[in-house]
Amino acid sequence: MHGMPLGIMMKELVPDRRVIPGLEWMEEGTSPRLRPDSLVYVGLRDIDKAERKCIRELGIKAFTMYDIDHLGIGRVMDLAIDHLLAKDPNRPIHLSYDIDAVDPLHAPATGTAVRGGLTWREAHFVCEHVVKSGALASAEIVELNATLSDGQGASETIELGHQLIAALCGECIF
Repeated sequence: MHGMPLGIMMKELVPDRRVIPGLEWMEEGTSPRLRPDSLVYVGLRDIDKAERKCIRELGIKAFTMYDIDHLGIGRVMDLAIDHLLAKDPNRPIHLSYDIDAVDPLHAPATGTAVRGGLTWREAHFVCEHVVKSGALASAEIVELNATLSDGQGASETIELGHQLIAALCGECIF
């Protein structure tokens, strides 16, 4: 789940969802909640102070681009999946892939195009590694918006999105 819907599912952020107009039906105890330890962020590089504070205070596992540069994408993904499966090795994983995690050189058609993101190969590795874990149950690619780039940039971002979806469906090098 991505962004605000994710926050609404966390009791630590929204103790009573009924106070949000339109969510009155979500009575406490009737809807599932996400625990902070069931989340991992990979490839963070442009987060505001409030987001940073929230991630730290809730103890959400987060790997920045510094971590990827330092450890490599393979080690980061091993740590991320190990964290997610530590309590229950049979739990399903949902991957919300924010295309703006990828460097705008490869994915310019997004609302938050910040240099220094994942390389084309790292972007694919994330998908391939989650699939190889055997725990992937669902996935989404978000923040891809072809109207935010010129024709070439839109085409490149859409093509990358298609390739990532193929990787999430099990397509790999070998």
